[in-house]
Amino acid sequence: MAKWTPKHEAPEPLEGPVVATITGGTILWFVLFLAQLPFYGWYDDHGHLWWVWTCLAGAGLGLIGIWYVRGRDAALKRAAAAATAADPQAD
Repeated sequence: MAKWTPKHEAPEPLEGPVVATITGGTILWFVLFLAQLPFYGWYDDHGHLWWVWTCLAGAGLGLIGIWYVRGRDAALKRAAAAATAADPQAD
């Protein structure tokens, strides 16, 4: 079996409002957790308690994600500023 090789260059990654997207998702997970809390007993009786804890885990991991993407965004801005400072003729 021959090894597969790409026939074209990979596209550049899409950049967008990453921090806002992760923050929005984290808020959504936390709101879902809060919305399920009044029905904790029902979830427990029907064996779906993991739904509640999944939402809390999503919110917790989202907080880690916010920390990560804010650091990534700051590093990208520092690198762009350093590149501009090193070569003032480049746009």
